[in-house]
Amino acid sequence: MAREIPRTLQSLSRTYQQEAENLDYEIIVVDNGSPIPLEENSWHHIDVPVTLIRIDNAHPSPAKAINSAAEVARGDWLCIMVDGAHLLTPGVFQFALAAGRSFADAVVAVRYFFLGPDEQNHSIANGYCQAEEDNLLSSIQWPSEGYRLFEIGTPFRAGAASANWLHKMFESNCLFMRRTRFKALGGADEAFDLPGGGFLNLDLYKRACDSEGAIRVQLIGEGSFHQVHGGTTTNVTMEQRQSRTQSYQEQYDALRKNAAVTSDNPVMYLGHLPTKKSRIHRDFKG
Repeated sequence: MAREIPRTLQSLSRTYQQEAENLDYEIIVVDNGSPIPLEENSWHHIDVPVTLIRIDNAHPSPAKAINSAAEVARGDWLCIMVDGAHLLTPGVFQFALAAGRSFADAVVAVRYFFLGPDEQNHSIANGYCQAEEDNLLSSIQWPSEGYRLFEIGTPFRAGAASANWLHKMFESNCLFMRRTRFKALGGADEAFDLPGGGFLNLDLYKRACDSEGAIRVQLIGEGSFHQVHGGTTTNVTMEQRQSRTQSYQEQYDALRKNAAVTSDNPVMYLGHLPTKKSRIHRDFKG
């Protein structure tokens, strides 16, 4: 993800995230055995506190990479981003930390969006590509106005006809929880060993939401936008996605004894609607 990661880090930077100028935080980037190792020089111009870890001969699942990062993390709060190709909106830190101040046991999820005119399985089939994505980001002068991502993105619907901020989420590619909770859960379950992790991300979110004392919080008006990069389920044909998802479901059923994938715990909502285009409950037509 050499193309995508500098942008991801830009969206995590002190100059981009609101009220982050004096925030004490660190970013741990795990290069999970990329054929071409990541180059730190590609983000040296970004005001972002990065530690780079490389795992050679890495497993194709990101589970060990997540746990390796958590082991060296020094903060009280963890923000887990399984995919290094996501761009955040500018208020994610501000609102996630506000949720943490409001609820000491908060598990905070940021909603998943795709860059481009549709969910990327469909838009790629219609010609969407990295060059078009570059042009879209240029057209909104990103990163100068981060909330304009809503103008060029599409909410992940998972087969539903429409998207709504109040819909309960079953996964997040930007998930906050206290480090003590992550450790109590045993971290990411490395038994999820399929390429891309299978339902690893869903499993971690569900276990966190269902763990004792957890307060489940979803942010409104903030998003995590997926850049096109050849993802194992997001950037393939719908037939390939369905086949891989079926294998993921079978592994989940075997590991979790046919338990439900989603949590039934109630949700607290925190956030705002920063722009007209962020009102996905009005603007999105199914």
